[in-house]
Amino acid sequence: MTKQQIQDRLLTIFSTVEGNTITAEQAGSCPVAGLQLFQPPLVGFGSAADPMFESYKEDGVIGPWFMAPQEWLPGAKSIISFFFPFTQAVCDGEARSQPDGTSLEWLFGRIEGQQFLLSVLQALCGWLTAQGAAVCMPAADPRFAGITGGKTKLAHPEITSGTYSSNWSERHAAYVCGLGTFSLTRAIITQKGTAGRLGSIITDLELEPDPRPYTGLYDYCTRCGACIRRCPVQAISLEGGKLQAPCNQRSAMLRERYAPRYGCGKCQTGIPCQSRIPG
Repeated sequence: MTKQQIQDRLLTIFSTVEGNTITAEQAGSCPVAGLQLFQPPLVGFGSAADPMFESYKEDGVIGPWFMAPQEWLPGAKSIISFFFPFTQAVCDGEARSQPDGTSLEWLFGRIEGQQFLLSVLQALCGWLTAQGAAVCMPAADPRFAGITGGKTKLAHPEITSGTYSSNWSERHAAYVCGLGTFSLTRAIITQKGTAGRLGSIITDLELEPDPRPYTGLYDYCTRCGACIRRCPVQAISLEGGKLQAPCNQRSAMLRERYAPRYGCGKCQTGIPCQSRIPG
């Protein structure tokens, strides 16, 4: 099994699995029928033995509740990370939206888009399994757990009321796999920018890691402050980066307003790193 075979199969699945274009049935009374959500995904490969994964267990990085690749999948050798860039239509919709709201394009991209992403990666997992590989997709694993303000199913004494985290991080996996570096908002800046969705698969296949074209966590961020000006709740600053609590409070408010959808993409759209590496 080669990396090129995996990438070719991914693109085939991406172009054939339903869900990347909003149907009239999905749209209902919302004027988004025919909206395409994602461009073809970027792919990066990393080693499950990369020491960076163990460093994520340290206090101040992620925390001791983070599960390394071998804990998700015994015998894990490689990580495959994916970035699904939103289309220009999705980005433009949110860039034009009012500060106190979210565009329909972004709402459908956040919810229906995530469902499509999971369908694509689950289909890829099925294909890899059929080729004899062992795989694990943490985001779809029942062991996956988020931590919101200290509330979680995980039993770790280190988790406090101020903890916003999870036991796997798509962003940190993407960094290891060479897809990009962090921004002030903690999003990953890829060759296609920050506006999109991330996913990953852990496998026992021995795949050569991609080189990381950066050395620092924030190499692609110019600290221009555009995301600071875009944030409706002033959750971002040059000094402290992004505060998760006010961001989550806004998400909860938007969930009530737009149920069954929610989401805010202000800090990912209308900025220099929306669709590219800035500078």
